[in-house]
Amino acid sequence: MLNSGRLHLLGLLDTLGTVRAVADTLHLSASTVSQQLAVLETETRCRLIERTGRRVRLTPAGLLLARRGREILDRMAEAEAELRALNDEPIGTVRLGVFQSAIYSLAVPAATRLATTHPHLHVELVEMEPHESGPALRSGEADVIVTTTDYTGLSWGADLDIVSLGSDPVVLVLPVGHPLASRAAVNLAACEEETWACDRPQSYMADLTLRLCREAGFEPRVACRFGNYLMLLRHVETTGSIALLPALAVTPEHAVLTRRLSPAVHRNVVVVVRRGTPRRAAVGAVIAALRDHPEIPALAAPRPVPERRGDRP
Repeated sequence: MLNSGRLHLLGLLDTLGTVRAVADTLHLSASTVSQQLAVLETETRCRLIERTGRRVRLTPAGLLLARRGREILDRMAEAEAELRALNDEPIGTVRLGVFQSAIYSLAVPAATRLATTHPHLHVELVEMEPHESGPALRSGEADVIVTTTDYTGLSWGADLDIVSLGSDPVVLVLPVGHPLASRAAVNLAACEEETWACDRPQSYMADLTLRLCREAGFEPRVACRFGNYLMLLRHVETTGSIALLPALAVTPEHAVLTRRLSPAVHRNVVVVVRRGTPRRAAVGAVIAALRDHPEIPALAAPRPVPERRGDRP
């Protein structure tokens, strides 16, 4: 009898590529992961993994079992969901991966409302940037993710269902009293001599900032790179730097100003689930709570993304 936990380990190894990455994801030791995979080889009487130098890769049998294992785990989840649906009550745990700017403004309020309306539903919030949440969703480490369809690093295949949450404008963040604050909208060409506060290298917002500045004809002079938007806002507030941020990320706790870009830039914010898994009552309740955001002006922006079921945006 195949063990579902060991099938999950094999599927993660196929997705993440290394035993260490699997161990870190599941908060296990690498030796524990290796031992469990060895047991799986014994159970299947097949060689599933082979070493190539200091790395490992799946054999053809391993690749087959990883793919079939995901199907088996999805079917088990479907059976569990059908049993839960007998009373149609959202219960259990939903792992929700959310990019940083949507945590406080969108995900935390949604989880708070759900704790009141569905006390047997537990929402586990995990900060995941777009380059992290897509693989986590496909590997089963996340049940639902909030991301953007503007991130080109994720393959939007037929295995994903996409539901629109709205369109979030990217804004120029300025310190109080900055000369550009007199304008209603700012063309980035006017920012060539400014000092910039940016996200970490290779992150979505860092790449977007660099691209937009280059399109405006200059390389940004970067003073800091913070993965935490609250620290970045504090830098703008206290040092006179400027930044590009999603409107969702700008909180009223900081003494900064925001201005629209000219031409305007938006990112499409969506909630995504795996298409092959049943949309159980708990997942449906989380999606509904995320879509109920009347108090967030940023997501009232135009250019919403229509709901998609397995097609490409």
